[in-house]
Amino acid sequence: MIPVTKTFLPPQEEYNSYVKRAWDKVWLTNRGELTIELEEKLKNFLDVSNIIITNNGTIPIQIALKLFGKGGEIITTPFSYVATSAAIVWENCTPVFVDIHPDYLTIDETKIEAAITPKTTAILATHVFGNPCDVAAIEKIAKKHNLKVIYDAAHCFGVTYNNESIFNFGDVSTCSFHATKLFHTGEGGAMFCNDADYHQLYYSHNFGHNGPLAFHGLGINAKISELQAAMGLAIFPYMNHIIDERKKVVDFYNNKLNFNTVQALKIRENTEWNYSYYPVILDSEETLLKVLDALAIENIIPRRYFYPSLNTIEYTKGEKMPISESIASRILCLPLYVGIPETDLENIVQIINTQTLQ
Repeated sequence: MIPVTKTFLPPQEEYNSYVKRAWDKVWLTNRGELTIELEEKLKNFLDVSNIIITNNGTIPIQIALKLFGKGGEIITTPFSYVATSAAIVWENCTPVFVDIHPDYLTIDETKIEAAITPKTTAILATHVFGNPCDVAAIEKIAKKHNLKVIYDAAHCFGVTYNNESIFNFGDVSTCSFHATKLFHTGEGGAMFCNDADYHQLYYSHNFGHNGPLAFHGLGINAKISELQAAMGLAIFPYMNHIIDERKKVVDFYNNKLNFNTVQALKIRENTEWNYSYYPVILDSEETLLKVLDALAIENIIPRRYFYPSLNTIEYTKGEKMPISESIASRILCLPLYVGIPETDLENIVQIINTQTLQ
């Protein structure tokens, strides 16, 4: 089978060497030395001032919404993974959808202001497939209306925009370290913030603890374990290799696919992208289903991602979002991972080019 992605695993003995450090100290959680070491390595690699590693990539969004959403309306995108909208509803806020840009696939910043009401407390936008939102326009709107900005940057490990880490934009940015992601800890995530909000977010991810016996507000358990941190430390030395190898796959698709019949993702100008996903947009859902069937015959399993448009999910009760709904029905993420054979890539491209011409 050729899956849409494959987890990158370091040599097992390298992972075991980090696990042994935790084993020898009999310290498996509560921010042991591996977690702290990983945070420092990531701060330097990503060029960020504050990072809090968490046990998954969704809980940082929930924490940010708990602190800054305040039960209000959250302006958000319908084109994201379900966790984005689910977190809003879970934290007793109300998602207010704004349609997306047809090329960049990020929230259409020109439509945000019209969606703001007296109940609006924050903007939660997704950098789609690692492609940045128009962060300058969103920041301007947020300042004008005194709103917090939270970025779902789950796909953005290593992305820079205007020569700055994408994680440095917004009041809080979040990332996923899930096993399917570019950098991973098996399961995990992180939140990035400015100095003013760091302690509030830090306390919130550890039950509100301010030291072992004091508490600083309401918190939850979002801590990563030392076993997860060990995986991150073992993966970390391979990051440049991972990105380089994924770039080769992206370059292959860019050179071989017929862009008269499929549309590629347009990366925003001044972005250093991370090659996290390879989405193609087909001319219709009928064509997409035909391509899926043809690929399945060869045991090739791409992914309809993101699907469906989140405004159509029952619990969000969203208005019609024509662009997002159209894109969601026609988009397909192609296999992309380290080590995929070129012969498989040739087969994938040949099938797509053939099926989309018919």
